[in-house]
Amino acid sequence: MNLIDLLNVVRTARRKRSNLLGGLLIVFATGAQCVAQIEIEKPPIEYSKTQDDNRVTKLVAQLESGEVALRPDAHFGFLRPLLKELDVPIASQGLVFSKTSLQVEHISTRNPRAIYFNDDVYVGWVRGSNLIELSTSDAKLGAVFYSAEQIGERLRIRRRDYDCLACHATSMTQGVPGHTVRSVFPQHDGSFDFRRKSFVTDHTSPLKERWGGWYVTGNHGDMQHMGNAILSGTNLRTTGNANLEDLRDRLFTLDWLSSYSDIVALMVLEHQTQMHNTLTRNNFLVRRALFEHQQLDAVNADNERQELELTIDEAAQNIVEYMLFLNETPLTSEVKPSTRFTMVFSRRGPEDQQGRSLRTFNLQSRLFEYPCSYMIYSDAFATLEPALREQVYRRLWTILNADAGSDEFTHLSSEQRGTIHEIIRETKDDLPAVWNAASGPTATR
Repeated sequence: MNLIDLLNVVRTARRKRSNLLGGLLIVFATGAQCVAQIEIEKPPIEYSKTQDDNRVTKLVAQLESGEVALRPDAHFGFLRPLLKELDVPIASQGLVFSKTSLQVEHISTRNPRAIYFNDDVYVGWVRGSNLIELSTSDAKLGAVFYSAEQIGERLRIRRRDYDCLACHATSMTQGVPGHTVRSVFPQHDGSFDFRRKSFVTDHTSPLKERWGGWYVTGNHGDMQHMGNAILSGTNLRTTGNANLEDLRDRLFTLDWLSSYSDIVALMVLEHQTQMHNTLTRNNFLVRRALFEHQQLDAVNADNERQELELTIDEAAQNIVEYMLFLNETPLTSEVKPSTRFTMVFSRRGPEDQQGRSLRTFNLQSRLFEYPCSYMIYSDAFATLEPALREQVYRRLWTILNADAGSDEFTHLSSEQRGTIHEIIRETKDDLPAVWNAASGPTATR
């Protein structure tokens, strides 16, 4: 079954209101790491029954009340005003030409899909389509998906569940509603063979497995990746596809908001999507454990409390390991961006009194100068179950106050641990009391 046939099955299932999700998950898991699915329609998640409440729903309410008015333009429709209202920078643009979206009929190497993002919102736009894809983090639901349809001078935003979850609640998203950056072996028209291995990429992925089916601009020295290339026979045609300054030789770039698909923006997107998924998955596991614990009588609840605490501790450990960039693939050449993305991203802060931030880039040997995820400031982190969020903070404090080499986080020097500790302590106001008990290892002063 090819991609178009498979997506037609999804559309048919939606029209008939039948749930083919279970079977589709098996298909989409091919080539991805096997991760157990979480039953999102059972309590306490109840995905399709639960009211969404997030940045997109707030915008919808503002549009309906007249507090906000969006005006389309002749070429991009509502894209530009939507990005502005949702505070999503144009410099974050990534262009993907593989047919890995429900809008496959519009996507090709000459007409790639544009992806824009900030810490909490993702926007997808395809030239020639009247639909803009929106998704965002939601306190109760993880990722929630919407279509923004242009009808004349009006914009209609609707929630979309199973037609999106067929791809966005699989092993590629850690078994929860989420996002993924997928690397495939694309053909000239953007299609790809499902029988060939694909890769779900993040900061742990070797560069040689990243960005198949994506355009990539910026300089990366002699490091190799799969971007900008299409299949020639059984091999990717990589000659002439490295270190592109822009895409003017590939596309009529005035048809997009930017002439770039910046390598640093793509690296951040990879980290962020799986950070979102890690937060959602472990929050769902803790929510389910808390729900089941509440169903027990007083005697059994007391007996099972240790198991509940173990679940919370394991979930916190999973989050902290990803947050601290454990097993990050080192850079062997300097990465140089092609856009202002690094500047726009870094300015979002926050900074400590010395002007240091978790958004400061390194790009010499690793992505960030201080290897702790800026997603600690995101809505997704702020809305973790309180018991889980506190345990994440406690684990972070323990690791950041340990001597370098005394644990599995050998990539963190004593100086880095101290600096991260100080940045978090000065920029977060919901820390447990233990964070004020010591100053942490010696940091740069």
